[in-house]
Amino acid sequence: MIPYIKRKFKTVINITEVVTIHYYEFDASFVFEGESHDFWEMVYVDSGAVEVTRDGKPLVLKQGEIIFHKPNEFHTIRSYESSPNIFVISFVCKSAAMRFFENYTDGISAHLKPLLAGIIHEAESTYYIPKNDTGPTKFELKPTAKIGGEQLIQLYLEQLLITLLRDVTEKQEISFLPTKESVETQLVSEIKQYIRSKAAEKVRVEDVCNTFGYSKSYLSLLFKEQTGYPLSRYHTRCQIEEAKKMIRQNRYNITQISDLLGFDNPQYFARVFKRSTGLTPTEFRRSLAVDSTKE
Repeated sequence: MIPYIKRKFKTVINITEVVTIHYYEFDASFVFEGESHDFWEMVYVDSGAVEVTRDGKPLVLKQGEIIFHKPNEFHTIRSYESSPNIFVISFVCKSAAMRFFENYTDGISAHLKPLLAGIIHEAESTYYIPKNDTGPTKFELKPTAKIGGEQLIQLYLEQLLITLLRDVTEKQEISFLPTKESVETQLVSEIKQYIRSKAAEKVRVEDVCNTFGYSKSYLSLLFKEQTGYPLSRYHTRCQIEEAKKMIRQNRYNITQISDLLGFDNPQYFARVFKRSTGLTPTEFRRSLAVDSTKE
């Protein structure tokens, strides 16, 4: 009989509990006066900008940037010249490797964003999460929660932290020629910028391919691999994000927003909006407690 030797896995980062998960959509006047707690908190700016303080030191975070608050560190947050969207997750982790993140603030690389998206998706599918509630949250499982949702949140978060740790600490070889990966990342970034600029227009996949000079099969596969979205769905997502921004700014009524974003009619706009957000445009406006006369 062959004497097999079992090897126990060595873990670098082990998250034992998740405390809160929130995706906030705030207006430009949002201010949170601050708190401290005995667990870690990670804040990612999905759009706009925020000003945070940690232990009294102010710092502006822009779109795509991330910050960590260590246990018992007093921190505040407020909107900064924008109506920001931010993702916040707090968790318990006693691993020594977390010391690396005590003063960490930086942007997120493209290959890490699908992990963030995975956390958000699994959280929304698994728990009831109050909208824009900055208070403590008691997690309640949805009856429709898929098997393994909580574990996937843990695994995605651990993978995100480990990969981020690798990215920063490993020595990178200097390359004078762009790699295939860097070219593709730049291409996807330019496509995203192009689609966002066309939020008020009808954009076909063929239009994107013709603009950038690549085949439909190549661009469709590359874009979905790096963003998690098909090209056509990303355009709709940009329209809805622009619609939410307009609603938060409270300058136009729902019909005007529908027209400005190129929808055929307000009824179709409302269906697409609800399919993307779970709320009608009017319900979203009311959730922000803005002037209902704009409906």
